[in-house]
Amino acid sequence: MVANHDIHLTVRKGTVHALVGENGAGKSTLMKILYGMQKPDEGTIAVDGHQVSFSSPADAIARGIGMVHQHFMLADNLTVLENVVLGSEKLHGIGAKARRTIKEISDRYGFGVRPDVLVEELGVAERQRVEILKVLYRGARTLILDEPTAVLVPQEVEALFVNLRELKAQGLSVIFISHKLGEVLSVADEITVIRRGTTVGTAVPAETTPRQLAELMVGSELPTPETAESTVTDRAVLSVDKLRLAAPGGKALLDDISFTIHAGEVLGLAGVEGNGQTELIDALIGLKAADSGTIRLADDEITTWPTRRRREQGVGYIPEDRHRHGLLLEAPLWENRILGHVTERPNAKGVWLDPKAAQEDTRRIVAEYDVRTPGIDVTAASLSGGNQQKLIVGREMSHQPRFLIAAHPTRGVDVGAQAQIWDQIRQARREGLAVLLISADLDELIGLSDTLRVIYNGKLVADADPATITPEELGSAMTGAATGHLEHEETPETQGLAPESPEGEAR
Repeated sequence: MVANHDIHLTVRKGTVHALVGENGAGKSTLMKILYGMQKPDEGTIAVDGHQVSFSSPADAIARGIGMVHQHFMLADNLTVLENVVLGSEKLHGIGAKARRTIKEISDRYGFGVRPDVLVEELGVAERQRVEILKVLYRGARTLILDEPTAVLVPQEVEALFVNLRELKAQGLSVIFISHKLGEVLSVADEITVIRRGTTVGTAVPAETTPRQLAELMVGSELPTPETAESTVTDRAVLSVDKLRLAAPGGKALLDDISFTIHAGEVLGLAGVEGNGQTELIDALIGLKAADSGTIRLADDEITTWPTRRRREQGVGYIPEDRHRHGLLLEAPLWENRILGHVTERPNAKGVWLDPKAAQEDTRRIVAEYDVRTPGIDVTAASLSGGNQQKLIVGREMSHQPRFLIAAHPTRGVDVGAQAQIWDQIRQARREGLAVLLISADLDELIGLSDTLRVIYNGKLVADADPATITPEELGSAMTGAATGHLEHEETPETQGLAPESPEGEAR
């Protein structure tokens, strides 16, 4: 199978050059080649007019090319300074000279990085700036940013774009990979579109609309997550009451969490990553035991149930980290189809696994969800991130869950797959599915949700009306800027938000 064929890409100095394409189009393969992680079979790469050949990322770095991956590669237990110099101690040492260099880079590009802070204390946007600083510290003049806005709220996205404009003003070049076409058109100077491993066109943002770009990418219009009709019933499917979970040191990770999700309802949970969403997911799926409080699935209290029993009783799970919790990367696709549903049909017949039935159903999921793969026997690691996500969504929806935890269900997928996943959620919602939706895509969160809650520092701090709230207003509440005002008055940042009700229930 050919991943890239006849790719042409020219990035000018001092520009932001966007690279877009649907899942499986070859973006990841191309970036691996440019960063020395994979060697091309043919073709040439030239840097500053000189033809080069990379055998490793070290070769690419030596030529001034740095890459910031979508999944951050930082050690939480080390300081910012220690993370930046790790592996590059020979450049500026590990002491005063390294500190001065980090400060100079941070000041030059407006990063505001604090060298002595532990990475575990940083927010998502700060961690991203540390990753960018790492490659600049190593002398990068061309930066590859893979889905850099995937986990940022609107205010953080704009701050990143300010940083990128400063980078290009200093003569650096940025290759910006994203599925968010509105952001691409906002920040890019030029856009290259690839489809099925081939360059199909270039575009200038001033002369292009999101619709035109989507059609060039996948041959379809830009989808919208909006849900027109309400399907919410009065039948409670999931009820959480006064849930509390503390870290080993005693710090509350979840504090007095209470909410109810009804059949046919999507409850959207908005929050900057690291404010308790992961712990809530772990408590609901049974990966962590809450210190106090109760969880009910319809008429059953499931607070102490193991994960397997919850899954068998209709709890679906699209994890926020597909690599850690959603897939066995070195296992074939049909074995990944079994994960989490090992005792259920079609994967099992009685007490025995049924590989043939699981394989046949994997073929159905691949076809129905347009998972781009040469076959079901290839490993999950061989798929692009978006195709991995489509496989997981197909697996979970295939078991017709009563309650679905959907954490970033469309992260890293193209506009065509995004529309398909939204349609699947909407259809299941019409059939009575209760959904807890967690997403960094605020348009998705607002568009799909019947009810919106804001989580901050492990607490539910506000309700929001999806019909009136804007992404900017929601982003402001998520960062804590408006939290103190929600119970007393509306502010320009929080119009459309309502205070949390005393019982903790969504209104």
